[in-house]
Amino acid sequence: MAIDLNGISVFLAVAEARSFRIAAENLGVTRPAVSQTIRRLEDRLGVALVQRTTRSVGLTEAGERLYQRVAPAISEVGMALDATADRDSAPSGLLRLAVSSIAEQFISGPLLARFADAFPAVQVDVTVTDEEFDIVAEGYDAGVRLGEVIDQDMIGVPVSGDQRQGAFAAPSYIERFGKPEHPSELSAHRCIGWRPAPHSAPYRWEFGQNGREFDVAVDPQITTNDMWLMIRTACAGGGITFGMEDTFKRYVASGQLVPLLQDYCPPFAGFFLYYPSRRNLAPKLRALVDHVKRWR
Repeated sequence: MAIDLNGISVFLAVAEARSFRIAAENLGVTRPAVSQTIRRLEDRLGVALVQRTTRSVGLTEAGERLYQRVAPAISEVGMALDATADRDSAPSGLLRLAVSSIAEQFISGPLLARFADAFPAVQVDVTVTDEEFDIVAEGYDAGVRLGEVIDQDMIGVPVSGDQRQGAFAAPSYIERFGKPEHPSELSAHRCIGWRPAPHSAPYRWEFGQNGREFDVAVDPQITTNDMWLMIRTACAGGGITFGMEDTFKRYVASGQLVPLLQDYCPPFAGFFLYYPSRRNLAPKLRALVDHVKRWR
């Protein structure tokens, strides 16, 4: 069977937009043309691919199977063509990144500022998020996460060295309530906790001793998904908080916060720029990968 590339392209546009109107706008054709192309493809395959109602457009089971198998292949073809066409041209276009809110060295400013200066034709769109999701399915070019949570089928480039987490409190808090000598004593202290989403449980504070890792389920008096609120509240004497050492360095250096329980905070693998394992990287992503390697 000859491949109907035009029909496949239109089908992918409809599958991703879940709308004939939006697909037509994205393709620069009329809505009837999109509908006719889908109908011809369905007739040729002998199976319905798209479910149409007056209010929505969805995929049939056969359509979903076709989309899951064809979309990655078409993406690879597109990247290969782009790489061939752009081999001798400067990197350009939109580079979408999903970056952890605690990847301090990546989001602190200088790394991205120098990249933007070196590659002015690349537009960088950074979503700072701690949600775990498939960056490919969500349309991102790459992400930045701790190495321990990156899928095995991804390529990872170190963005930082080893990291440590730690507990921190303001001198004013310590004067009033003292220091915990062991993580088990945290239950008797006012704690400022973090959660990734409104309906998520507060993050369990992770420690280690003599090569054994353990965590403590503190009962925070204040919980938030905003690291800067945690820091500001801790600096104001509101309690003990917990996070990546890099995030708190400037506040420790200024005397606003004091590190606690350091004997129970061992180092671990740091942050990585990660992206799908593909032979042909888009020039814009290749430029970022090389920039990160030089930066370290």
